[in-house]
Amino acid sequence: MRQRRGRRSATRWCALPTAWAGSVPPGRSHRYAPVRARGEEGSRAATCVVDVTKAEDLQRLVSTTIDQYGRLDVLVNNASIAPISPLADLDTEGWSAMIDVNLRGMLNGVAAALPVFREQGSGHLVSIVSVAGLYGVSPTMAVYAATKNAVRTVHEGLRTESTDGVVRTTAISPGYIRTDLADSMAEPHIREQTRQAMDAVGIPPSAVARTVAFAVEQPADVEIGEISVRPTVQA
Repeated sequence: MRQRRGRRSATRWCALPTAWAGSVPPGRSHRYAPVRARGEEGSRAATCVVDVTKAEDLQRLVSTTIDQYGRLDVLVNNASIAPISPLADLDTEGWSAMIDVNLRGMLNGVAAALPVFREQGSGHLVSIVSVAGLYGVSPTMAVYAATKNAVRTVHEGLRTESTDGVVRTTAISPGYIRTDLADSMAEPHIREQTRQAMDAVGIPPSAVARTVAFAVEQPADVEIGEISVRPTVQA
């Protein structure tokens, strides 16, 4: 949760549910870490631990934001895991985990924020998606890409239902970003390949943060519906 003063000195109150993409223990019992926002000059930040697979946790996140700051302007759905593997491995637990975190977690965010946005008369839903599935599906990525494409579909549906100008939606699809996402991959060789690619061509998470800020800081009558951000050297 953060107060941010943009180029137009507009105050933005944001909630950013995020998953700690660390080791996934047996049984896929996920633990989530709070957003560790670093306050800038003239800003305030707070953290709240949530499990995005639990609707009540997202409700608590939104309620805490409103209690502390009086309103909610932006919800950024940033939680994601990727225990990817070939479909023939039949990792049904991994499939369920990706559906629960990547898709259901986003839907829980929508359910928590949308009534608030409607009551306020304005709000902006941002989801961090992925370039996975945009131009075909790579081996091992079928279920992960499916969850991300499902998020895109939900966003487009919400956009078509929100043409009254109250709610804006933005889906941001990153390429290789230097994050801990590889830590959620159970297959050692896939995990190592992903880490090597991130180290070789990945760009910092701040690139995605700047993209979020760009979308959010547009005038109220402008909606950035979907945007991709990737390293210039990524194929």
